[in-house]
Parts: sequence; C-alpha cells; structure tokens
Amino acid sequence: MRFFFSVLFIGSLFSSLYAQSRKDTVTVIGVGDMMMGSNYPDNSKLPAQNGSLLMKEVEPILQNADVTFGNLEGVLLNEGGTAKTCRNPKVCYVFRTPEKYVQNLVNAGFDVMSLANNHSGDFGDIGKRSSIRALENAGIEQAGQINKPYIVFERGGIKFGMAAFAPNTGCPSINDLASAKKVIQKLDSLVDIVIVSFHGGAEGPQHEHVPRKAEIFYGENRGNVYEFAHQLVDAGADIIFGHGPHVTRGIEVYKNRFISYSLGNFCTYGGINVSGINGLAPIIKVFTTNQGYFLKAKIVSTQQTHYGPVSIDPQNQVLKRIQQLTKQDFKESKIEIDDLGWVQPLGK
Repeated sequence: MRFFFSVLFIGSLFSSLYAQSRKDTVTVIGVGDMMMGSNYPDNSKLPAQNGSLLMKEVEPILQNADVTFGNLEGVLLNEGGTAKTCRNPKVCYVFRTPEKYVQNLVNAGFDVMSLANNHSGDFGDIGKRSSIRALENAGIEQAGQINKPYIVFERGGIKFGMAAFAPNTGCPSINDLASAKKVIQKLDSLVDIVIVSFHGGAEGPQHEHVPRKAEIFYGENRGNVYEFAHQLVDAGADIIFGHGPHVTRGIEVYKNRFISYSLGNFCTYGGINVSGINGLAPIIKVFTTNQGYFLKAKIVSTQQTHYGPVSIDPQNQVLKRIQQLTKQDFKESKIEIDDLGWVQPLGK
C-alpha cells in the first residue's frame, strides 16, 4: 500500500512539474499557399539566388512564434518524375521546386507544412517521397497524405498535433467527416493543441465568401468548409487554417477556437495568378492558452507580384478585406478586428 501511494505521489509530482514548466500563452503563425518557383518544364520560373530573397522581408515575423505553419503547393524534386495530366488542361498547373529550396523554409522559421492539396501529387509518388524526404531532412514536420494524415511534435514543452485534409487523391478527405473527426479526436487525446489544415472551397475572386454549403468547382466537390471546420472544432481542433480558394476569406472564433477559411496565396513565385486580390495574403499569428483557447490574433498584410518576393503591404489591403468579409459572413462570431490588425473577443 505504501508503494502504491508513493507511485501516486511521484506521478502527481511529475504532472505538477510538467504543468508548471509549460508556458501560459502559445503562439502559432499560419500562412497560405507556398510554391517557391518551378523548374518544369524549364528553369525560366525559378527565382534568383535559389529563392533566398522570396521571404526575406517577412522572415523576422515568421520566426517569431512557437510554431509556424504553411501549405506547400507542388513538390520538392530536382528532376524527373512524371507530370500529372488533368481532366481540364486549361486549369492544369504542375510545380516542381528544386529540393535545396527547402532551406528557404528553414530560414523563415517554418516548423510544419501541409501536403494535403491538389499539387502534392504533381509528379506522382516520386515527387511525394522527395517532398517528404526534403522536409524531414530539413527538420520540418509534415502531414496530409493518406499514409500520414497527422503528425505529433513538441515545441517549448507544448505538444502539438497537425492534421491536414483535402478533396484530392492521396489525401485524407475533407468530404469524409466521420473519418476526419476520428483523427481529430485521437489527436486531441494525445496533445495539448490540435492544428488543422484544410484545402477546400471554390477558387478565384468571385469565391471570397464562405457559402455554408458544399462548393462544387470544375465538377469537383471541394467540401462544405463551414461545416467541416465547425465539426472538427467540436471533435477537438483548436486552430484551423484553410487554403484552396487562392484568395483570402473571412475568419471567425467558434467555441473559443480560431478558424481562418482561406489564407490566400502567400509565396507563389511565377506559377499562380497573383493579380489584384489574388496577390494579397495575411500572416496570422494566433495567441492561445496552452490548451488551445483563443486569446487574440494579429494579422499582418502582405502582397506579391508574379515574379516578386513577399513584401509587407503598407496599405493593409488584405486586413481591410478580412474585416469586411468577416462582418458579412460571420455576424454571429463575437470578435472585433481593429485597424492595426488585432483580433480580439468583443469587449476585451
């Protein structure tokens, strides 16, 4: 009996020390689509200096968080592989970024990337394996393929889980809510903070709004992202970052959990349309408790040109658009977004 109580005491002591060692406030940065140039079909769409200048201006911002996350469009592959074919050649794009470009993600402070999107399979299994190997060798976590729907990792004494979903072949499906919820419930039992990435919704400037129904685009069911996000929060998700529309959408806080429905085109050199609002994207830094409860967030506005780096937008255009879209699409979400980019619960 004495041994039993000793074990209980030691277990309780370790639990107490673990709780005390964890920070009270956790910061997670999310950005949108990333494609750092492509050498397919030739090198004409590769940036100078191996892309080292692409995020130089915003590196200090990206580095300043416990976890920094992005969505990797295309593959990290030097050469070879078979380029995918598409049902509709007019909207078919394939991206192959040299593997050494992963160093740009390291320099910018990225901790984890989603591979759940329509470009992770641009060069078949060879491209997927190469992307995963390049990221792992660089010390960057990744998830979002059928054989790896989620990842668990630790930063600063906090256990994080990240799961990623998309409507695309080889990815955990955004349209299979039952399976997605099981993944999140499992993650929630293992970690302190669950981050979810989804690639869903229709594309383009005419699809800035969240319609709260399934979005069919070019004959493909791109998911009901509103229902998906809410049900995954119900299942245990703490922070949700959306991608896919190639424009930024509104944000909301649901059950004290942060949701961004699309983070737009963040760093997409030479391969994706970035004219007009397509070239505006936020860096969103989310502040939570060590159990994922939303405290506040900070939006930094960025912009890019077709063959240019990511730069700070002094006009804060994407912040203004997020303010408008959030008021229009999520009137019930009790948050306020001020002109400096701070997002806080009403009354704070």
